[in-house]
Amino acid sequence: MITDPNALAPLHHISWQAPWLHDLRAIGASAHQRVLDGASVAQALGAQPHTPIRFVPQADLPAGTAYESFIFGTGGVPTRDNLHDFFNGLIWQHYPQTKRRLNQWQAQAIAAQGVGPVRGPLRDALTLLDESGALLQAPAPLWQALRARDWQRLFIDLRPLWTQARLQVFGHAVLEKLVYPRKSVVAHIYCAPTAMKSGVDVDAWLPGVLSPEHLATKPFTPLPLLGVPGWWPANENVCFYDDAAVFRSVCRPRLPGPASIPTA
Repeated sequence: MITDPNALAPLHHISWQAPWLHDLRAIGASAHQRVLDGASVAQALGAQPHTPIRFVPQADLPAGTAYESFIFGTGGVPTRDNLHDFFNGLIWQHYPQTKRRLNQWQAQAIAAQGVGPVRGPLRDALTLLDESGALLQAPAPLWQALRARDWQRLFIDLRPLWTQARLQVFGHAVLEKLVYPRKSVVAHIYCAPTAMKSGVDVDAWLPGVLSPEHLATKPFTPLPLLGVPGWWPANENVCFYDDAAVFRSVCRPRLPGPASIPTA
């Protein structure tokens, strides 16, 4: 049963033709239609053929129990009737091995340290990847320009190289934001080998290269997604990238102030 029909209103605005939904279209469109036909999000996701995940109503999460700990202990993913949890469920279905590994590390950290007011470096990084992460396979010059935040080179000078790149959005909060696209939506990018562009199961590869120690270093690079060639019509105009509030340069240390002059 749907608990809050108003919370599902944004689902009417999902466009499965959007490039950032390309990888989720096959499983997402059918679940989306079930919700529009009156199913709860948990029911719609659970009705997917051969789904490896069990989705349960949010009410099944006991008061005082951490969300990640509940998933790790029961195998059920508490799911609310809203856009955020709809995309979270699709990511669980598309990347089940990766999501299980991230959940395992979250639950272990909570068991060792408690929930606490501060997550700590590992849980911060896990949350960042889970909510706003994306995986980019791209030629080295694109990566170099991205890490330098050289937007002119990345998006204009090297624009033809983007035909050799593949960008997969992993973070469900980013997908939620992109239902109403705006230039300021940023994903945190994880580098993948270009050789993986064909024939490699990303969900089998990614858990093997991640580790708690590696993730705690936050090995991500911010990328304004609507700047990606082919992802938004307005970026065909080079002036699109002149917005310094979005396409920010690398922060540099402040220069020291003038030395104080001792008084006599």
